[in-house]
Amino acid sequence: MTTHHRPKDVILVGHGMVGQRFLEALVEQPGAADWRVTVLAEEPRPAYDRVQLTSWFSGRTAEELSLCPPGFLAEHGIELRLGDPVAAVDRAARTVTTRAGHTLSYDALVLATGSYPFVPPVPGHDADGCHVYRTIEDLEAIRAGAEGARVGAVVGGGLLGLEAAGALRAMGLDTHVVEFAPRLMALQIDEGGGALLRRKIEELGVTVHTGAGTQRVETTADGRVRAMALSDGRELAADLVVFSAGIRPRDQLARDCGLPVGERGGIVVDEHCRTEDPHVWAVGECALAADGRVYGLVAPGYAMAETAARALAGLPGGFTGADTSTKLKLLGVDVASFGDPHGTAEGALEVLYSDSRSGVYKKLVIGRDGALLGGVLVGDTEAYGVLRPLAIGGKPLQVAPEQLVLPAGFAPGGPVALPDDAVVCSCHNVSKAAIRSAVADQGCGSVAEVKKCTKAGTGCGSCVKLLGTIVTEELEAAGVSVDTGLCEHFAHTRSELYEIVRFKGLTSFSELLARHGTGEGCDVCKPAVASIFASLGNGHILDGEQAALQDTNDHFLANLQRNGSYSVVPRIPGGEITPEGLITIGEIARDYGLYTKITGGQRIDLFGASVDQLPPIWQRLVDAGFESGHAYGKSLRTVKSCVGETWCRYGVQDSVGLAIELELRYRGLRSPHKLKSAVSGCARECAEAQSKDFGIIATSTGWNLHVGGNGGMTPRHADLLAADLDRETLIRTIDRFLMFYIRTADRLERTAAWLERLDGGLEHLRAVVLDDSLGICAELDELMDRHIGSYQDEWAATLADPDRLRRFASFVNAPGTPDPAVTFVPERGQIRPARPGEDGHLLTLVSGPRLEVRTA
Repeated sequence: MTTHHRPKDVILVGHGMVGQRFLEALVEQPGAADWRVTVLAEEPRPAYDRVQLTSWFSGRTAEELSLCPPGFLAEHGIELRLGDPVAAVDRAARTVTTRAGHTLSYDALVLATGSYPFVPPVPGHDADGCHVYRTIEDLEAIRAGAEGARVGAVVGGGLLGLEAAGALRAMGLDTHVVEFAPRLMALQIDEGGGALLRRKIEELGVTVHTGAGTQRVETTADGRVRAMALSDGRELAADLVVFSAGIRPRDQLARDCGLPVGERGGIVVDEHCRTEDPHVWAVGECALAADGRVYGLVAPGYAMAETAARALAGLPGGFTGADTSTKLKLLGVDVASFGDPHGTAEGALEVLYSDSRSGVYKKLVIGRDGALLGGVLVGDTEAYGVLRPLAIGGKPLQVAPEQLVLPAGFAPGGPVALPDDAVVCSCHNVSKAAIRSAVADQGCGSVAEVKKCTKAGTGCGSCVKLLGTIVTEELEAAGVSVDTGLCEHFAHTRSELYEIVRFKGLTSFSELLARHGTGEGCDVCKPAVASIFASLGNGHILDGEQAALQDTNDHFLANLQRNGSYSVVPRIPGGEITPEGLITIGEIARDYGLYTKITGGQRIDLFGASVDQLPPIWQRLVDAGFESGHAYGKSLRTVKSCVGETWCRYGVQDSVGLAIELELRYRGLRSPHKLKSAVSGCARECAEAQSKDFGIIATSTGWNLHVGGNGGMTPRHADLLAADLDRETLIRTIDRFLMFYIRTADRLERTAAWLERLDGGLEHLRAVVLDDSLGICAELDELMDRHIGSYQDEWAATLADPDRLRRFASFVNAPGTPDPAVTFVPERGQIRPARPGEDGHLLTLVSGPRLEVRTA
């Protein structure tokens, strides 16, 4: 006789990041098949990454932010009910009732209800124009409100508040941050770090008010926000207010059903995350952990979720605390704190490095026994991956603390070795030993395989670089050859392929593949090889076989936009443009119904023309003296400039003249990744040269050259390569720097990452380009001379060739057959791509020292 066991019912209340991690941990437990799991969620979509929530403003969709893998729920028989949260819990009957009136029974109830934004109960806090910053729906409301606003204010200068400020600034609002504490991020960083963070954020155009609270929100007669009254007596004009003044545990369900909660909120749980009721657990931000804390970070939430999953399976292991380290980018500024950043331990000492000129602040807290207890990093968080595990380990340092904070070249000694018990991934509590074991004992041969095996690097991502280093070291120690090939079709690196093409004079991808590769190529190697050919001046990129190798943008010499339109960006060296040139661009925008915008690179973007309209637009631009700005290519974009000594009373050199000379010299220079530059006419640095791939700052006696900076996803401050150079030496040094980078960089590697990876770093680069330590400067000079001598405007060359022009016809939106799916609507006097249900026309935009034309 067969005995059938009734499945046990688990109800998970809430499907956020911690709820999803609980599900993943539960299905990994022995006996998971005995559980029947139902998830009751309040939001209309499955779990998504709230840590990356701000990226939604940059175009990431809810689907791209999703944390629930496709097929995961179905594979494990998990039922997810969206938009129907639990309204009541009957602990005696072991049932829950949802908002829609459904009643479900449970054997185990897991509360993962998270938190809610705290909104100070000041008069006017609920006015039209007041928002919070917590969900995708909140962001949708903020973006809609920003369309009619001019000034935005964020209440709260913590992590989320500064992210909200960055979003408002990116949407074009005059942005203010109001923080009651005396400094920004008061919980995470100290006074010195807070002062530097404030200065860097204010340099970006955000006004910071610290030591000031919000007394009330002033409204108009129709109930809309018009201003904020501050506690220091000032009134701050504002059309939109975002409250980001902290969070509170969502513990109302527990309160209503009689479960104990903390004095300041949070569902009381033990070390197994179990409440007073043995059938009820609570995890994440809604729970008051056994150590008396409510954790508002994802890593402790994940640890609690894993603890609860083990407890349901009857396995040992408890939660008694977690790492609260944080590393993030706020308005382009790298910030990190770890361990005990404020040095609260008795007898703690500080090791401090501060360089306000370069915008770097580093502080380490050292214990009496020499152990690293914590620290603060602002402006340069490169060492975070090593420092955080050392602080968690709590063991005495094996190196002098100053070695860990001083810049490369100033600190003695070699790299710092991590002990095996160091926690590399705090999100999933993965040690170095576990990573080494995954490689040595479980056969993982790549970072991707180690991620899948251990989950290391799949949380916030801050440990991925260190993870890669450990995996490579372990493979090499085992005698395994680490594959550094470009892709499966080429065993060579990009730099090796560059030398092969250069020395053997190869001119086609098929020839290179036949002689040095295998297979047919892929979307990794084809664009990379196309870039090599272009860097070496191998003809027009749309000729013959080369045309099939290009990336999407290069196919049409224009930037593909999210609505299927393209951007055309004429070059405007130094941002200097004649009235006639402005009139021409305006007439083109008017005649083709384009959206225009001036960008931060001193150019004008024009959006909304169809593919077949590109050639006639180029023709009018070329006839007016413009040429391609190469905004579509992995090449030089702009050399931004301030007005310099010609107009500015502080200027000491002709920054505009130099910027024009450099942009015309390097125009069309194809490289592994895009290149950006700037020239500032004095030390006030109005052109922001130190955030560029190569930046020049005028001095009273010459020019300082900074290299390896960038303002992308992982911003890096440029390093000073040489000081007080005369104009001729400066240009020769830039020539060599660029050609050495193009020659040796990896595929899609920015100069910032290349310089950090370069053996010997800045000192080696300085020796190569200034002292000719490798004896290759003559070759680098010759390569640059070849580029300058062979330059041609790709737009003009395309217009002159009927074969090249054929690719711009026979499309769905060719002349006479417009695509009915592409519609546009008026906005702020122009037109933008229509949202669902809208009709309309096109828009035009202007960008930094040149003009961009964007077409559909």
